[in-house]
Amino acid sequence: MAKTPIIIWFRRDFRLADHPALHEAVALGHPILPLVVLDPETQAMGAAALWRWGLAVEAFAASLQAMGSRLILRRGTAVEVIAALVAETGAAGVLWSRSYDPATTPRDAAVKAMLRAQGLLARSRPGFLLFEPNAVMTGAGGFYRVYTPFWNAVRGLPVEASLPAPEVLVAPKAWPASDDLATWNLGAAMRRGAGVVRSYQMVGEAAAMNRLAGFIQGKAGAYKLRRDFLAEDATSGLSENLTYGEISPRQIWHAGQRALHEGAAGAEHFLKELVWREFAWALMHHTPHIAHANWRPEWEGFDWRGDNPDAEAWRRGQTGEPVVDAAMRQMFVTGTMHNRARMIVASYLTKHLLTDWRVGQTWFAQCLTDWDPAANAMGWQWVAGSGPDAAPYFRVFNPATQAQNFDPDQTYRHLYVAELSAHPPKPALDFFAAAPLSWRLDPKRPYPNPLISLEDGRARALAAYAQRNA
Repeated sequence: MAKTPIIIWFRRDFRLADHPALHEAVALGHPILPLVVLDPETQAMGAAALWRWGLAVEAFAASLQAMGSRLILRRGTAVEVIAALVAETGAAGVLWSRSYDPATTPRDAAVKAMLRAQGLLARSRPGFLLFEPNAVMTGAGGFYRVYTPFWNAVRGLPVEASLPAPEVLVAPKAWPASDDLATWNLGAAMRRGAGVVRSYQMVGEAAAMNRLAGFIQGKAGAYKLRRDFLAEDATSGLSENLTYGEISPRQIWHAGQRALHEGAAGAEHFLKELVWREFAWALMHHTPHIAHANWRPEWEGFDWRGDNPDAEAWRRGQTGEPVVDAAMRQMFVTGTMHNRARMIVASYLTKHLLTDWRVGQTWFAQCLTDWDPAANAMGWQWVAGSGPDAAPYFRVFNPATQAQNFDPDQTYRHLYVAELSAHPPKPALDFFAAAPLSWRLDPKRPYPNPLISLEDGRARALAAYAQRNA
């Protein structure tokens, strides 16, 4: 008797290689039913992330089709969709890649309970992180609260070899019905911006592997020295692909280790950045309130400004600080932002404008195609001072100094701020093509004056922090 199918539930793991859940299902010898569910947890993603997730789904469906398989798309709550598909196909069970954020773990637990109540296979497998959060603990049995000790703890730990992509996926006798991806209309909230941002995306597993190879061969050596220069193409860009699981952290880790052993000077620093992501997810696992509340409880009484007109100018790239505006416009045009720029704009919002970090966190979640809930939350809190850092309150990034240090010839600022050039380049004009018409922006208008002087903003922030600590 032919074996009954096994459902592989794909969420943010759209790849064939180094996919432990898929690898296990193939080894069991059952026909494979690949499934994607548009559930409320997924629909809660911000506009850019949900749209980019749809691109990942589309590319992955094409990869499966090339293997003689297909991707089944269903909409609804995960428990209801999976229960119905099991009943419809007689599936033996479901495998999926583990998630760790507080928004999705209850969903996964409910699916697992439902399947096990029926005596069916229900198993989540690792694959999103290098190290399971509970596997990296201090000698006292607690979790790490500071990055450097975390790095020292994991840098020498073994990382299993990447798994190969399956050569064959056995198809079921009959394919169940599937939604048409186009009917999900995942880019609706992007409006006219989708056409602009699309040209800056590198979608799919093959693109991700090419991106990794290009970085290792051409950029890894100088990564530590050049990664902070805003106009240079000196980083890997892999955050976009990691977000949707188009590449695994193990694949990146092993490539970085090979580069390190072959003498690439910047490879270790690159690996540290990958582990920074691990640290963020470990913190979210052990302290899930980091996603929505001040990580340090003593900051709950700090008098942040809520959303305000200055924050709206910040969102629109109209602060009058060229490097801040360039970064905000880069995000709106490309779906990503240089990491150094993320720190600059976060510091400006939370310190010069004394605005609650959650205002910025929410806007990033709407605009980033490489949105990562753990890294986004930890990054914002690290800059704001409410997060995991030893002495954060006096760190106030000066946008002018940062621009002088990391954009000395103003290339980055002119690339994205049209008002600074007589003949603006395409990315600068793309911002006006992507921005909502309701913003009524015009590249021919004079560049705005600063919202606040940098000196006054810094002084105001330090005074507010001093009062909190008084």
